[in-house]
Amino acid sequence: TSSWQKVCSYISFLGSYTSSEIKKRITLKIAGNNHLVPVQRITGDDLQVLASVLCNTIFVTGSLLSDLFVPKENSTLRYLNLMFNDIGTSGAELIAGALHRNETLVYLRMTGNKIGNKGGMSFASMLEINSTLEKLDLGDCDMGMQCLIAIATALTHNKSVKAINLNRPLLYSQEEETTVHVALMLRSNSSLVELHLCKHEMKNFGVERLCEALYENSSLRYLDLSCNKITHDGVKFLGELLKRNQTLEILDLNANRIEDDGANYLSEALALYNRTLMALSVVSNNISGKGLVALSSAMKTNIELSYIYIWGNKFDEATCVAFSELIQMGRLKPNCTDVEPYEVDGHVYLAELSHGLQKHYYWTPSCGEETNQDANASLAITAVSEY
Repeated sequence: TSSWQKVCSYISFLGSYTSSEIKKRITLKIAGNNHLVPVQRITGDDLQVLASVLCNTIFVTGSLLSDLFVPKENSTLRYLNLMFNDIGTSGAELIAGALHRNETLVYLRMTGNKIGNKGGMSFASMLEINSTLEKLDLGDCDMGMQCLIAIATALTHNKSVKAINLNRPLLYSQEEETTVHVALMLRSNSSLVELHLCKHEMKNFGVERLCEALYENSSLRYLDLSCNKITHDGVKFLGELLKRNQTLEILDLNANRIEDDGANYLSEALALYNRTLMALSVVSNNISGKGLVALSSAMKTNIELSYIYIWGNKFDEATCVAFSELIQMGRLKPNCTDVEPYEVDGHVYLAELSHGLQKHYYWTPSCGEETNQDANASLAITAVSEY
């Protein structure tokens, strides 16, 4: 296609330069979800075409896709973004197979490619062998229970992966087997820093298993449990964990149902015990004024908690006044929250701001800055969030 001809021509053009004329570390972004510019999504067949071009550049040497990531003297591909294309199981098997011998790629984004359970198993096998990949994004890939358990098992022994995204698998069991295996992995893994388990149908039982494991884990800094089925009973376990945990810096509970009781559990831990958590998201959790005011009070005593996101809950006047005061006194910076106070007829209200931990992480906004740091605050907090 014409779009692929342009991409390949550009890569070939770069390949005409010597290694001393361009930076050694390069990134290749071929995402298929650009909202501003129409793009042609690549398929598994296109990967072979791309490999045939790359093999003639100074970046990557080889003859087939299986050689695409093989380390040679001048291989410099460090970041490969293939998210939201049409790569299926066969393409995933080729990429995972190539990574068996790779020693340079640090960050791979496969998000949104429907690789399925079989494709996911290929990546699980790769994680048993590869020792250089630091971040792997497999969210929205239609993976099933079998490959999630296999990936968790592989991460028990893998020492290089620092961040992994396993968002939105296709799970049909209500027994939370995958969460149990992830918890078992966390007991022995000492290298994982960032873990995304969004849309895992996780309930209070699963949260309890994770918390039990995290008492023995001293490396995890970013835990994403958004869009699950966690209630205040599950958050009680998280509150107890935060009283003792000294490593967790970001906790994302967006789109659960923790309500006032859950907010109070978190507030108690943050006000009296925890001094390491830097960012908390409780967006859309059915929290009313009582719980939100408790969280604002915790921020007054806990100076380490710098980012808090609360939109989508039940704001009363006490909530609006409490967060307005935090912002006005400088305790909460305007770019570190998703609300902005305004006043009408002597009453304070809160308006929504397009800020969050990963609000624009997977797509380009249709207006404004292409890379808004305030919308992707997690990138500034955790070092491995972006290569």
